[in-house]
Amino acid sequence: MENAIKDWRGRAYVPGPVPADRTRMFWLAWAAMAAISPLQYGYAALLAQQAAGLTLLAVWIACQAAGALPALHLVRHGRLSVRAALFGGAALSGLGLFTAALTTPGVIAGSAGPVAFVGYALLGGLGAGLVYGVCGEVVSSWYPERPAARVGLITGAFGYGAVPLLVWAGIAPGATSAAFLLAAVVAVAVIGAAARHLRLPPALWWPEDVDPRTHALDAARLRVTPDAARQFLLPQALRTRTLPALALILTCAGAVSVFDVIVVASTGSWAAVALLVALNGASRSLAMRCSELLGRRRVLTGVLAALAVGQVLIALAVQDVAAASAGALGASAAAASPLLWLGVIAAGVGGGAFYPLLASLVREFFGVERAGDIHAVVYSAKALAGVGAVALALLALTTPATALLVAATLAALPALATPRLRIPGLPATIPV
Repeated sequence: MENAIKDWRGRAYVPGPVPADRTRMFWLAWAAMAAISPLQYGYAALLAQQAAGLTLLAVWIACQAAGALPALHLVRHGRLSVRAALFGGAALSGLGLFTAALTTPGVIAGSAGPVAFVGYALLGGLGAGLVYGVCGEVVSSWYPERPAARVGLITGAFGYGAVPLLVWAGIAPGATSAAFLLAAVVAVAVIGAAARHLRLPPALWWPEDVDPRTHALDAARLRVTPDAARQFLLPQALRTRTLPALALILTCAGAVSVFDVIVVASTGSWAAVALLVALNGASRSLAMRCSELLGRRRVLTGVLAALAVGQVLIALAVQDVAAASAGALGASAAAASPLLWLGVIAAGVGGGAFYPLLASLVREFFGVERAGDIHAVVYSAKALAGVGAVALALLALTTPATALLVAATLAALPALATPRLRIPGLPATIPV
């Protein structure tokens, strides 16, 4: 482009005015992400307590993870507008929540099974994938100077957006269907409003009030969050060892994160479930702030370690409650266990923060020009995470402590491997 300028690495920028509605676009994207949260965390806590419900949750997670990749590809290449993608996401997400409102645990495996499979798992999952992928792309494009921090804030909304529904269900368990129905109405309205206003910036846009060349040479920033050695294309990234490693980390940690919501819900302590989901979302933005001071890999290691510790603490709590209630998970005994609350705090802090950290590592390792496409490939590993979460939940039906210890192992192994992740393209003689 004629007006483009380049930094010392050769990356091109086209500085332009910051639109007056950039802040409004951010908050609309935040609200849209919060609106789809009940589809995952609300369903996992309230309806995924039997084998049929767990299967539907696994299919939903697979569709949500897989739906983000083609949506991003079509939007980035101009074949699908942001407005059309989000209007479609509003309709499908609303349909998924409406189906959940009609589907109670007792009828999932009966005549309503096919309806729940199509309405919630398939269409609801694809709708959530559209919203998740497009909102993340829009926000990162309008905040290119700090994309990781801003995307961390909106993905946090995807975590804690289900808290009001969980609180409502905890206060009035018989109103679960009404809660999902209201969530469907809110989702259609909020995502529809976002569809009317969200848009992508011009190609290579950069805010004119921030000098891109000075930003690229910021020594303090580069020391903690270094830039990629070069801008990778998706096929080139797929040939590195780093991309599969990031996908494996997401698979393991994602499985444990969803499993925690299911297993804590099985204790009957809805306050603990609400706290877990709230921390799952809030920890994402906090982790991004910390990573800008301490480095992405160091914070990711700490997050995964907290997730592993949380599994051990919850397992000990489950053992104590089982011993006190002759093998049954009594709700009052579970709620009174200090180990359960400590485990929920640790698992909540670690159970969501890894998502934006991995997204920022994609930019740090492979560059920003194709970060959306490359991260979509990494994020698609969440489909395998859903299968892992269901397998752990099925194991927890008979031996919850064993399932939690397996989950602890799944979180601890990536924590040990994360410090050895290295930027692709650098000589192997340069220290990690």
